[in-house]
Amino acid sequence: MVYILGHNPDEFGLVPDPNGFLAFKELLWALHEEPGWGYVRQGSLNEVLLGKDRSLFEVTNHRIRALDRRWDLDIEAPAESVPKLLYIAVRQRAHPHALEKGLRSGQGTLLVLSPDEDMALKIGKRKDRSPVLLEVRAEQAQVEGILFHVFGRLYLTQEIPPRFIKGPPLPKESLKAPVKEKDKKTDEMPDFQPGTFVLQAGRDPAPQRRHKGKKDKGWKEEAKKLRRRKT
Repeated sequence: MVYILGHNPDEFGLVPDPNGFLAFKELLWALHEEPGWGYVRQGSLNEVLLGKDRSLFEVTNHRIRALDRRWDLDIEAPAESVPKLLYIAVRQRAHPHALEKGLRSGQGTLLVLSPDEDMALKIGKRKDRSPVLLEVRAEQAQVEGILFHVFGRLYLTQEIPPRFIKGPPLPKESLKAPVKEKDKKTDEMPDFQPGTFVLQAGRDPAPQRRHKGKKDKGWKEEAKKLRRRKT
């Protein structure tokens, strides 16, 4: 934990905030990627923080930092130069948007890119089991005014316009969504609609309701005969 948080977080694809804090879940992601460390859980970290080495760390709001940090992150100073190509892995559902609209970081975050494809995929797999690897023409983007910040082996930026992004072609079905025909509206109601039924006077089981006034003669006698049959 001291090495990851205090010495080389970038080696594990991690970027703490400028104050050195990192979310516990991000630390666990990195630990689980290391051979032999897949068993580590939050409870394991809590044991360390309750033990003799607790003075080496500070915890607040589900985040942790090493008090002795050997790295520096200055998001105010842009990198003087960047590699010609950088890589970033995105969720599959973000693939079409990235090629069409580009990428933009969320509030309070930065996009994390790497010159190494494997590292980019490792970072991407923390949020999608099968991320899509995109190639970014970083050098050209910097020439045209996009700011990058260097953090060890990683590069950070707020946005990447689509003209600098290259990736796998989109599946044909996602290029053009099927167009649904709109229901035609008519002034006349249909003869039958689901959940309805049609009233037909000729099928009324009590036809006498169609006639006003007195009931037909003999109706009492017919009713008496019907009751005798039932008994």
